[in-house]
Amino acid sequence: MKQPISKLMSRDPHTIGRDQPMRAAYDLMRRHRIRHLPVLDGGRLVGVVSLGDLRLVETSGDVDPASVPVEEAMSAEPYAVPPDTPVAEVAEEMAARRYGCAIVVDGHAVVGVFTTIDALRALVGRR
Repeated sequence: MKQPISKLMSRDPHTIGRDQPMRAAYDLMRRHRIRHLPVLDGGRLVGVVSLGDLRLVETSGDVDPASVPVEEAMSAEPYAVPPDTPVAEVAEEMAARRYGCAIVVDGHAVVGVFTTIDALRALVGRR
């Protein structure tokens, strides 16, 4: 697919601050039925946290999700691409590295998220 990722991404994604408690991330994910949140610091992308990341940290010890910050669970080097990146390139990288999502950034602004669910929807023509 030569079309740009901007055509298939989920626009205006929900984000969370790195210092917010894990509980806030859980609440956002549950409320909006999503599994990935870009993590910001001062409006800049610094990571991504998934539902699986949160669960892993929570079950690894004596962790209180109401007080432990999201940065303790996030992946600090998210896969980020500009909006004009071809879908095929993004999908290939996600498959090769087993990423659950790509964060779409325009300059320093997070403008979208492309997940495996978005890819499946595109395959069946539900976009």
